[in-house]
Amino acid sequence: MNRNIKLLAGISEKEPRIIVGLMSGTSLDGLDIALCEFRGSGTETEVKVLNFETLAYDKITKQRIRSIFSKEEVKLQDVCVFNSWLGELMGEMVLQALSEWNINSEDVDCIASHGQTIYHAPISVHGDANMPNSTLQIADSDHIARKTGIITIADFRQKHTAAGGEGAPLAAYGDFMLFDHKDEQRVLLNIGGIGNFTYLDGSGQPENVFTTDTGPGNTLIDALIRKHYEDKYYDEDGKMASHGKVNDDLLCTMLNDSFFKLPLPKSTGPEVFNLDFVDKYLSKTNNRDIEIQDLIATLTMLTVKSISNVVREVALNDQKFTLYVSGGGAQNKTMMKWLQESLDGTDVKDFESLGILPDAKEAVLFALLANETLAGEGIPFKNRNGDIENLSLGKISFPH
Repeated sequence: MNRNIKLLAGISEKEPRIIVGLMSGTSLDGLDIALCEFRGSGTETEVKVLNFETLAYDKITKQRIRSIFSKEEVKLQDVCVFNSWLGELMGEMVLQALSEWNINSEDVDCIASHGQTIYHAPISVHGDANMPNSTLQIADSDHIARKTGIITIADFRQKHTAAGGEGAPLAAYGDFMLFDHKDEQRVLLNIGGIGNFTYLDGSGQPENVFTTDTGPGNTLIDALIRKHYEDKYYDEDGKMASHGKVNDDLLCTMLNDSFFKLPLPKSTGPEVFNLDFVDKYLSKTNNRDIEIQDLIATLTMLTVKSISNVVREVALNDQKFTLYVSGGGAQNKTMMKWLQESLDGTDVKDFESLGILPDAKEAVLFALLANETLAGEGIPFKNRNGDIENLSLGKISFPH
């Protein structure tokens, strides 16, 4: 037997399994690194987060990624080179974190790397019904595996699109396995660059799990802040929004965008929600002279309304549910205040009350997907026929 396959088989049977989860989101703040201990699989999965850290990207790294991020036209050579370079960089960052935690790489069974999304193009974006849903993440996993000496599983979204999904959001599978609770209906909301949530009705049935993107999370606000301020990257605590006034005409017009009329579930990204989107509606409503604080307030309310509208459609029935919030938006006090008001009567809690740091959630959930590929039956996916089948997500890269 090939030594790599033999090693992989041994990992699949051992307990506990030590998996490092990696996540790099649309905000490009840095690399989230979660050192996780797993036992079991499927709904019997138990996970303990041993260590977590976000290692910040430097200015050059951010510039390189942004030069090819969510753009229709880029230098193909840059995409090629940056794919390898970012894999090397992420490998180095993993080794840095392990060194800080006094963990030997030999003691880690696997790395689960999301990579860096540079373009997300479901049919709703590219518009060709004869072509499949697609998405592209860079940070080559062979480079990560070689740099660290650790088996690496990556490129999780491709199997999902190959099976007919949109490749996003993927958090629902980990949400169901770890957080479904028979005594509580839960909405697990993540407000990152894009807003998305998982609805768990407490039935314990995977076919009843619902997940969807809602629209912009922080991406429009962050892009506007970067455009107007050299030393700021986001609206800290929502202070600017709190001092602005929502432009109702602009807000209503943006909410009539075609994305918000698409049937659920759906996915999106900065390919749709970017500064061109903002400029389009500023021109359409003759609001180009709007004060920056008023525009930030309006975009903050756009995030709030796009989330609350979909949550109401999916979850507001005769049953009371609890909303758990993670992602950078959870730190925006103005956004959270307005969201609470928009979902009046809903119990809103910090995701940490479920036992995992909100900032670590996505890295942990990708580690869970790797654990399921290694030792489980795969994630429950509703295929084109409406039947549930199990998919093993991710491509496996060996160090040797």
